[in-house]
Amino acid sequence: MLSVIVFLPLLGAVVMALTPGSRVTLFRWIAAIFSGIDLALSLVLFFSFNHAASGLQFVERVNWVALPNVGVSYFLGVDGLNLPLVVLTTLLTFLAVLASWQIELRTKEYFLLLLVLETGVIGVFTAMDFFLFFLFWEVELIPMYLLIGIWGGPRREYAAIKFVVYTLAGSALMLVGILALYFNATPHTFDMVALAHQQYTPAFASLVFLFLFAGFAVKLPVFPFHTWLPDAHVQAPTAVSVLLAGVLLKMGGYGMLRVLVGMLPDATREWGWLLVILAIIGVLYGACVSMVQTDLKSMVAYSSVSHMGYVLLGVASLTAISLNGAAMQLFSHGLITGMLFLLVGVLYEKAHTRQIPEFGGIAKRMPWLAVLFVMGGLASLGLPGMSGFVAEFTVFIGSYPAWPVYTILACAAIVITAGYLLWMLQRIFFGDFNPRWDHLPDIHGVEVVPLVTLMALIIVVGVYPSIVTDVINNGVAPLVPHGVAAQASGLASVAGFWRMP
Repeated sequence: MLSVIVFLPLLGAVVMALTPGSRVTLFRWIAAIFSGIDLALSLVLFFSFNHAASGLQFVERVNWVALPNVGVSYFLGVDGLNLPLVVLTTLLTFLAVLASWQIELRTKEYFLLLLVLETGVIGVFTAMDFFLFFLFWEVELIPMYLLIGIWGGPRREYAAIKFVVYTLAGSALMLVGILALYFNATPHTFDMVALAHQQYTPAFASLVFLFLFAGFAVKLPVFPFHTWLPDAHVQAPTAVSVLLAGVLLKMGGYGMLRVLVGMLPDATREWGWLLVILAIIGVLYGACVSMVQTDLKSMVAYSSVSHMGYVLLGVASLTAISLNGAAMQLFSHGLITGMLFLLVGVLYEKAHTRQIPEFGGIAKRMPWLAVLFVMGGLASLGLPGMSGFVAEFTVFIGSYPAWPVYTILACAAIVITAGYLLWMLQRIFFGDFNPRWDHLPDIHGVEVVPLVTLMALIIVVGVYPSIVTDVINNGVAPLVPHGVAAQASGLASVAGFWRMP
C-alpha cells in the first residue's frame, strides 16, 4: 500500500502528460481524482495502523542495487512519526488542487507539478533507506522551483532561485553527514533502522550532527537560515504556499526527530544548548517581525518561523513529552498555516491586494470569510479547544524540566502572537468600513470546501487530541531508550493526559 500511496500521484502526472490537447477542465479533474484517491488510501492506512505495536508497520523492502556490499534497498515504512505527516500531505495536496481550480496559465503543467511534488514529499516521509530518503528530498526541489518561478508573483524568479540555493546548500551538507554515517557503519549501509543502532564515538557523532542539522535547519527553517521562506511565500501562488508551509517545512522537523534524535541522541543532548538558543530566537524573532508586516501573506510566513521554533524547542529538550509535542506541532501547524494561506489567497483573489492598512471593516461585506479568518487566527495563537493549543502546551510541559527559563520565554511569545493576529483581524475586518470594498463578494462555492475542512479538523484534533497523539506516541516510543530513558514515564503520561475518558 505504501508504494501505491507514494507513486499514485506520479502516475497521475504521467497520465496528465500523455493526455493531448489543452482541456483545462480535464486536467483539473485528473489532478483531483488522483490526489483524492491518494488521500483516501492514506486515511485507510491511518485507521488500519496498530496503535498497540511499536516500530515500523506496512513495511516494504527489497534489494534495490544488486552490487555487493553497497547497502542500498527500497525500504518504506510508517510509524507514529511519519504516518500523520503522510495523511497531512495527501490532505493538503487534495485541498491545494481544489484551491487551484481557477488557474488558467499552463494548467496542465501546473497540476502535473503539484502531483510530482506530492510524490516527492510522501517519499521523504516514508523512506527508511537514506539513499532513497535523499533521492526524494531532492525530487521535491524541482517542482517547487518551477511552481514558484512560473506561477509566482512579480519577483518570482528571485524567490525561486533563492529557495533553490538555500535548499541545495543545506542538502549538500546533509549529504556529507549521510555519507559519514554510511562509511562508518559495518557493513556499509543506508538502512536508517540499522544506523540508529550503531555505536558512534562522541567526536564523530558531534561532527556528523552539525552537518545533518544544517540540512534540516534550512528546511524547517531555523534562524538565521530562514530568509528564503518569506520571499518564497510572498511570491508563490496560494496553493503552493499551502504546500510549502504545510508539508515542506515539516521535512526539516521530521528529519530532526527521525535522524538527529533517533540516531544521534547523545550529540543532540550535547548540542542542546545551541538548539534551544536558536529555538527561542526563532520564536521571538518570528513573532516580533510578524507584528510589523503590512503584507498579510508575509505576516503569515514569518509566523511560521515563530511556530517552527516550538518544534526545535521540543527537540532540544529531549524529553518524551517534548518530543511528542514537537511531532504534534508539525501536524497541527500544517493544518493551521494551510488554512491561513488559503484565507489570504481567497481575500487576495477578491480584493487584489494583501496590504493590511488598505482594508477596514470588511466583515460587513464578507461575514463568512471573517468568521473563518477569526477562527484561523485563534487557532494559530493557541486557543484551547483547537489543535494549536494541544501542540504548544505539550511542548511547554515537556520542555520546562529541561530548559525552564527558555520555556518561559517561549511562552511569552504567545502574547506577541496574540497581539499581531488580533491586530491584523481588527484592521482588516472590524472598525470603520472602507467604502472601497463595497463591491466585495463573500466566499462561496468550491473555495469554501478546503477552508471548512481544515477548520473542522483543527477543532476535532483540539477537542479530541488522542486521535493523533496515540499514533505519535507509537513513533516516539523507540526514541526513549536511545536518548531519553529517564523520561520514559512521561510517554505514558502524555498519552493519558490527552485521552478522553
